[in-house]
Amino acid sequence: MTTPIRILLQTTIPTTEDDWSIFRFSLLQDYLASMQDAMGKPLFEVIARDRTSDAEGNDPVLSSLGESDFNQLWLFALDTGEGLTDQDIAGINAFHQRGRGILTTRDHQDMGCSMCGLVDIGDLHYFNTQNPDPDNSRWSRDDPHTTYISWPNYYSGANGDYQQITPVTPIHELLNNPLSPSGFIEFFPSHPHEGGIGVSPDNPHARVIALSKSLATGRDFNLVVALDHYSDAQGNRIGRVVANSSFHHFVDYNWDITKGCPTFVDEPPGDGMKSEPRALEDIKMYVLNVALWLAQ
Repeated sequence: MTTPIRILLQTTIPTTEDDWSIFRFSLLQDYLASMQDAMGKPLFEVIARDRTSDAEGNDPVLSSLGESDFNQLWLFALDTGEGLTDQDIAGINAFHQRGRGILTTRDHQDMGCSMCGLVDIGDLHYFNTQNPDPDNSRWSRDDPHTTYISWPNYYSGANGDYQQITPVTPIHELLNNPLSPSGFIEFFPSHPHEGGIGVSPDNPHARVIALSKSLATGRDFNLVVALDHYSDAQGNRIGRVVANSSFHHFVDYNWDITKGCPTFVDEPPGDGMKSEPRALEDIKMYVLNVALWLAQ
């Protein structure tokens, strides 16, 4: 019997009813848990949790992740700088150095900037006050509606709607979808203020694999970055990484707006994900592709 791939879905915030806590990622969790191999056995074992703190303030799972039996970490960085301690960062870095796969995602402005201390991963995410986009022409608010949120905040559409994505050639295997007319993933859930991601020209192991376009300014922005295995100076085979510009690509509300959202969300939602079934099919195929690719 093949052992299921163990995936940790983890936020960097404590459980809070009126926030984007892990219970709001139930559709993602259920979808991954439902996947089976050719023998009808589960492909994945999924553990979903919010941040907790021990007596020293460290998350007991993240701070010891390097010694765990998880195969993947899907990190939803929803804090504004306090979500990971030095011990948590060390645990995630050790996990990564063992060759384990990591998906990272956050959102606008400084959300998720606690990830800046993560090797490789911190460089892929651009924030307002830390590791800003090297292109300073992007140091301006893109979303014209939610004016209290600063850059980066690309407007790909309303929550509940979908965005058309542009694969970067050569098209990465993460974007394959044999059920799509084009053979590729074409749609992602949209969001009014996505975060910024990118790749330094001197990083030979990572590349931008998908773009989107702001509906407010018409400006292209990076949607997904993929980093492949490589050997570091100590001889560790570093695990694969996928960086997404927004956690809203994965949260229940953006797959199905009837699931609801925290009360602080004040933008009017759309219904594109409901009216265009291919959009939900595409993001589910992407999720499956990510889980399988990170496991290799």
